Amino acid sequence: MNFNFTDEQQQFADALRRYLDKQYGFEARQAIVRSQAGVSGEHWSAFAELGLTALPVPGAQGGFDGGTVDMLVVMQELGRAIVVEPYWSTAVGIEALKLSGASDDDTSLLERAALGEIKLAVAFHEPDARYDLFSIDTQATQQGHGFTLNGTKSVVLHGAQADHWIVPARLDGEIRLFVVARDATKTQVTDYRTIDGQRAATLVFDGTPARKLNGRHAGAAALEHIADYGIVLLCAEAIGALDALNHATVEYTKTRQQFGVPIARFQALQHRMVEMLIHTEQARSATYLAAVRYGGDADERRRAVSAAKVRVGQAARFVGQQAVQLHGGMGVTNEVAAAHLFKRLAIIETTLGDVDHHLARFAALPGFATADA
Repeated sequence: MNFNFTDEQQQFADALRRYLDKQYGFEARQAIVRSQAGVSGEHWSAFAELGLTALPVPGAQGGFDGGTVDMLVVMQELGRAIVVEPYWSTAVGIEALKLSGASDDDTSLLERAALGEIKLAVAFHEPDARYDLFSIDTQATQQGHGFTLNGTKSVVLHGAQADHWIVPARLDGEIRLFVVARDATKTQVTDYRTIDGQRAATLVFDGTPARKLNGRHAGAAALEHIADYGIVLLCAEAIGALDALNHATVEYTKTRQQFGVPIARFQALQHRMVEMLIHTEQARSATYLAAVRYGGDADERRRAVSAAKVRVGQAARFVGQQAVQLHGGMGVTNEVAAAHLFKRLAIIETTLGDVDHHLARFAALPGFATADA
């Protein structure tokens, strides 16, 4: 199978990398993290001008019809620069509207998202649910021609920065997806910074007005499909972070000296860095396969996505730990990018299911028990 990017995809990646290298360096990123907002409106506008916000949107709504392979290009570059803007959450929200939306209102949201006028977020998690997507206590109640929501969503990535939330809730016992406007009444939003410099929020709905998505796919299966899309993007982001961490580690070992020579000359450490590269390349292959399989058979999609999440999670832990060891004490300080890359990789490993969760999911899929027969 050919995993080479097309000329257009590579040119897009090159343009994005040039922008990030020039405008979104480590110090600039740290300044954004320390700011009260935690994100940058200036960079978000630049992303829109570069076409990032339009990439996943259908052409009928002013987008570029970008698929998961196209999104790999973007997410790898964003991961390499440890970008903290709400791009992942918005892209996942766009996918939710593509899968489950059917009305003119949904079309309008996609058009505005393509222009970068609005940001989106999907409220996957609830307190005490762990990684179970279907452990949902939030309740929807029909009120006339509309609906109201009651419940709590936790760790909603960039929830406070989003203009609209896609919220899974139970309606008459069935899981359905709803859209809630950020300025809707009776919603309590608690914004905070996570350990990797990103933003997350707790959302408390208390009779909050909501609009139900009425597309053909707007139930539990759609929620899982949307989560798998988010996982593919997270894995791609992790690949970019792993590449950056490997590069930073090699460069550091060329400058750190022991016994009068750079430690990069020590064969044992060279072997360790080769292992880091092997873990990264294995994770890259699994991620690319998941991106290709995303649009196919549901079980094949689940199998490829969980396999990628497992391999990326294992690589994130191994490469991160080895990078810290090879950096010495500097590897855990805020002054070097390596520490922040490791933090981001640690959060990616636990977002939408950790290694153990996805190993169990993979093993539960049809055909696993008879695979060796």
